[in-house]
Amino acid sequence: MTKFGTVFTEGGKKALICGSGELGKEVAIELQRYGIQVIAVDKYENAPAMQVAHKSYVLSMLDSEKLREIIYAEKPDYIIPEVEAIATSTLVELEKEGFNVIPTANATFLTMNREGIRRLAAEELGLPTSKYRFAANYEEYVAAVREVGIPCVVKPIMSSSGHGQSVVKTEADIDNSWNISQEGGRAGAGKVIVEGFVDFDYEITLLTVRHKNGTSFLAPVGHWQKDGDYQESWQPQPMSSVALEKAQEIAKKITDALGGWGIFGVEMFIKGDNVIFSEVSPRPHDTGMVTMISQDLSEFALHVRAILGLPIPNIAFHGPSASKAVVVSGDSSNVSFSNLDTVLAIPDTQMRIFGKPEVHGHRRMAVLLARGESVEEAKEKVRQMYEALVIEK
Repeated sequence: MTKFGTVFTEGGKKALICGSGELGKEVAIELQRYGIQVIAVDKYENAPAMQVAHKSYVLSMLDSEKLREIIYAEKPDYIIPEVEAIATSTLVELEKEGFNVIPTANATFLTMNREGIRRLAAEELGLPTSKYRFAANYEEYVAAVREVGIPCVVKPIMSSSGHGQSVVKTEADIDNSWNISQEGGRAGAGKVIVEGFVDFDYEITLLTVRHKNGTSFLAPVGHWQKDGDYQESWQPQPMSSVALEKAQEIAKKITDALGGWGIFGVEMFIKGDNVIFSEVSPRPHDTGMVTMISQDLSEFALHVRAILGLPIPNIAFHGPSASKAVVVSGDSSNVSFSNLDTVLAIPDTQMRIFGKPEVHGHRRMAVLLARGESVEEAKEKVRQMYEALVIEK
């Protein structure tokens, strides 16, 4: 029998979220629905999840000593990584000491590093992937580009949301892509993966939930990216029954290998009935924000249910839906959004403003959500919302 005490009491449960962005914020809210005390950690003050957490700390999560110090002091029942840039080896050590890392410390370790997850998928599980090579320095990188071939994609092995990612389209791009990878990765300069360009019809995120009753799959989420960062997503992505079955088989193999309970965002390329594995995140996925309007239980609600060992007997889908990221460019610590009365006048729409304190360069600051009779109608709604939105900096 699952039992939760009252928050701040001896019988209460405590969760520490490593990463306090917009995804961590939604996880914090869902945890609090069950009376879980939430501690939010991130590298800057007033991060979105910190604004709704019971307590927060500011530190680099790559600082293993400080991270360990906070975990020892707080003794959380659940350690929930929400970003890539974490001292994952420390989490592995803490799990051996008895701490509960979600979904597992090994899953976090492997997926926070593109080399670990790619070798697991391609070399141990035999999943179909793009051609790839790893490079630890410039000379190895140039050799990898030659071997993989142009065009190719270059990514830091520790990064996310397109940070440090670029495409080598011609010989002239080789040096620039190397520089981008070394300056843009979330863990600093270092090793990269060079991936062969994949000819695909569309990309999907297959949100996969491992929970006490087994494994559940959400309707596939389609999306398009710009500079490696998602701009729009929609659910469901139309696909053949053959491709969907293959995608579910791949998702189950990789998530079973990683283990633990929680939601996984399994990214795949689809070409006809063929499916190619790309990446997996052992936590809610940015493209999955569409589930905040498409389902009765969002990806965040499902993640928390699974983490807490609660049953997930069904997932009710409300209908075709879409999301559009609101990316703000410039330098400002006073971003505001207006004309919301017009933005939200469209039926079956919602908006989430993340509350990030500032933007330098470009940053995802909000998301627009809509439901329609078809995916195309839902997409058109979020585009109309975006056109009506006024952003002031």
